[in-house]
Amino acid sequence: MRRLGVLLALVALLLSGCAGSPPTSEQSLPPIDPAAVVAARKQAGIADCPTSSATVPARAGGLPDLVLDCLGGDSTVRLAGLRGKPMVINIWAQWCPPCREESPYLRQFQKVSKGKVQMLGIDYDDSRPDWAVEFASLVDWNYPQLQDPQRRLSTVMTVGGLPSTLFVDADGTVVHTVVGKLQSYDELVQLAGDKLGVKL
Repeated sequence: MRRLGVLLALVALLLSGCAGSPPTSEQSLPPIDPAAVVAARKQAGIADCPTSSATVPARAGGLPDLVLDCLGGDSTVRLAGLRGKPMVINIWAQWCPPCREESPYLRQFQKVSKGKVQMLGIDYDDSRPDWAVEFASLVDWNYPQLQDPQRRLSTVMTVGGLPSTLFVDADGTVVHTVVGKLQSYDELVQLAGDKLGVKL
């Protein structure tokens, strides 16, 4: 019953439109229990967040030297310390309809890439990590997810809107950014090939 209520609330939020900021009326919602969020994330099969180096220097043109919590807050990731494998990083929010529209392309890409690319999500400008886990579970994203409810990412790099997708090479350099929703799975495959040299 609780799951149905969350689903109905999520659908209502998604249908309300994405105007660049989340809905703010949350007075009647239950408080967030971080342990419950982590448990729900694990139950949904969403992978734990990757290990990042605390000491590797930040790279010019690379991911910012910013530490974000894994969705639920049970671990942290230093973005500038993510190295060694090409990455596709999707910045999204559960209240954003275009994020829902592009979700099948990300899901399919992750399954077909079979580990050639590190997939990572950042739940951004979103005060409901419990709903974010529900969203990720519904669209079958099982790759790691970070959280940035206070939009700290925007203080160290440009976040042009939601969704946004970053293509990051194995050395940690951001080589391409798509602002707005991806138009197709084929576009994502093409960009991974052109920008990251990853052929599927």
